[in-house]
Amino acid sequence: MSEITLETANGLKQTLAYPQKKMPNRFVRLLKAYPLVFVGGIMVLALIFIAVFAKQLAPYNPNYQFPNGLALSGAPLAPNHQFIMGTDDLGRDIFSRVLYGAQVSLEVGVFSSLISLFIGTTLGIVSGYFGKWVDSIIMRITDIMLAFPYILFVVALVAVLGQSVTNLFIAIGVLGWAVTARVVRGQVLSVKEFEYVQAARAMGAPTWRILFKIIFPNIGAPVIVLTTLAIGNNMLLESTLSFLGIGVAPPQASWGNMLAEGQQVFQYAPWLLYYPGLALLLAVLGFNLLGDGLRELFNPRRVR
Repeated sequence: MSEITLETANGLKQTLAYPQKKMPNRFVRLLKAYPLVFVGGIMVLALIFIAVFAKQLAPYNPNYQFPNGLALSGAPLAPNHQFIMGTDDLGRDIFSRVLYGAQVSLEVGVFSSLISLFIGTTLGIVSGYFGKWVDSIIMRITDIMLAFPYILFVVALVAVLGQSVTNLFIAIGVLGWAVTARVVRGQVLSVKEFEYVQAARAMGAPTWRILFKIIFPNIGAPVIVLTTLAIGNNMLLESTLSFLGIGVAPPQASWGNMLAEGQQVFQYAPWLLYYPGLALLLAVLGFNLLGDGLRELFNPRRVR
């Protein structure tokens, strides 16, 4: 109970007691309203922490071949007190390689998505704003990019550029802008008809200012969601290419090439597939949950 003292006109004081309402905890309300954002965000933050501090967290060099890392028969060691995730067929520590693999997956996922975001957003804004023949040319190119199998384009470009982490995220990013361009174009077609855009145009504002200072901030929500989902998809694509032998080249640790190496000895060393596969699953799941949660958060039709 809380009290309040009132003074009447004749100078008398009166104390009133009233029940105090407890203010709901904002964090708890947001957590209940958007659980996917928090669950996905925690998983993504954990992945970023592991990738940034992999060198400090890993107990061993990921490429070091331990003399005692194989059984007498030459088979990989099962998880034990020294190697908590076991060893691979070369006697290397799986746990250390999984941690370093997070660096590669996150680097490729983030940088390739940023490249696609830049190209797709720029083309989508230009196409939606100017329309006419500009829109026709850009959208026909977009249709061509969407018509051909995306992974085959990436494989061909990686084969030309060569195997490296840098070339991998360049190839994925340069060829992955089409979906972003189409989504951004649709948003621009709607936003450019709003009054504040028409007013800026009537006042003689430069075109670049209208595009990137007025229109772009108002289409940011769907772009953020799309980019978040693209990061998880690009991480999965990197692992797919590495699994096929055209992504990250050994001996550099990558979840994809770890899965490729593990399938050869899966019958008697299944942990070589379990741990990198689980790491990839959780990483992609985290970004997908975060993207789905942000999509619900930014949904203009949601009940506030």
